[in-house]
Amino acid sequence: MTTVAPKLEPIIRPVQYRDLEAIKRLLVDDYDQSSIGTFYGHERQLLQLQRWSELLKLLRLFPNRLSDQQRTYVWEQTHKLAGVVQVSPFNHSRSTWRFDQVSVTPAVGQQDVGTQLLRYCLENIWEARTWLTEIDVSQSAALALYRHNGFQPLAHITYWSLAPEQLSRLAEREPVLPNLLPVNNADASLLYQLDTASMPPLVRQVFDRHIQDFKSSLVDSLLSGIQLWGDTKELVQAYVFEPQRKAAIGYFEMKLCRNACHPHEARLTVHPAYTWLYPELLAHMAQLTQAYPSAPLCLDSTDYQPEREEYLKQIGAEDLEQTLMMSRSVWHKLRESRSISFETLQLSDMLQGLQPNHNPVPGRMTYWLTRTPSVKKHLRPGAKKSQKSQSSSKRNHRAWPSEF
Repeated sequence: MTTVAPKLEPIIRPVQYRDLEAIKRLLVDDYDQSSIGTFYGHERQLLQLQRWSELLKLLRLFPNRLSDQQRTYVWEQTHKLAGVVQVSPFNHSRSTWRFDQVSVTPAVGQQDVGTQLLRYCLENIWEARTWLTEIDVSQSAALALYRHNGFQPLAHITYWSLAPEQLSRLAEREPVLPNLLPVNNADASLLYQLDTASMPPLVRQVFDRHIQDFKSSLVDSLLSGIQLWGDTKELVQAYVFEPQRKAAIGYFEMKLCRNACHPHEARLTVHPAYTWLYPELLAHMAQLTQAYPSAPLCLDSTDYQPEREEYLKQIGAEDLEQTLMMSRSVWHKLRESRSISFETLQLSDMLQGLQPNHNPVPGRMTYWLTRTPSVKKHLRPGAKKSQKSQSSSKRNHRAWPSEF
């Protein structure tokens, strides 16, 4: 008689070194078919995972902040890896986390496995109060997955590209930036105030940034230097200071490619009351690109900054991609767990054992506990009871039993 081996239940576990080849197949080789989530660079995430795998394994032996900067979990069944999710903290306080990548093999059911991976992270990373993700608007499967798991739209983001010829024309103009200063930790409070003023309240609440988010510790600076030393990009940061108000009114961050193998990347923040800074800052950024090999410049713009989009359209920037930023609060967990949902609680079923099956037999205790004592009427000062009421009260008065 032949016995059939039981089917192994799927498990979700942290990534191991032996999973790197399967993850590479999901994130790079079969990315177009397996990806059901986010817009962040999957190839760069995989390279970092391969590069720092041994170092992260060593760091997990000791309690430290660097060992938990990114978490990767895999979905495995019958010793075959068919899904992967990557998450990372979005802010310094780790109150907001971000889904960096979700990829699932189509053969196992992307929506079902994707939901299992998302909810595993939602239930096991307890320090996260809010979750973020960014999805290409053309990925209908990913949009359906995140909406099914409680994510709501937060902002629309458009990625623009400036060709090298456009950068050359912008660089010919001399920008008027008399108070352009380099960034250091002493300017963290100014950058925090600028970041707070440049976004609507709902986005600011989800991001939950503080002054520490704009400071870099010694360890962070060393790691950034090591990454840039082995990378082909150079980081440049500066902000515009307004001396009368003693505030930062503009800020930019650029990653300039040294060998033109990748486009230059830029991030720009401008105070809503100083939108005239867009032409000045972009002219200065275009001048910085002229010292490097010819390459396009990629810049993002959100829908709550319409002046930037209007200026980019005016100078002829190309609309590359449009994404949707979505967010989710952890308070949705109350509705996901059916066992603790207040709508499903049936008190009559829970207290069935305490319900009486028949009327209780009256006894002496029942009689005296249910007997209503006579209430004396309040009399006016100086008034006397009538003889009939006095005799009635004497007749109704009885002494309590001695055992009571």
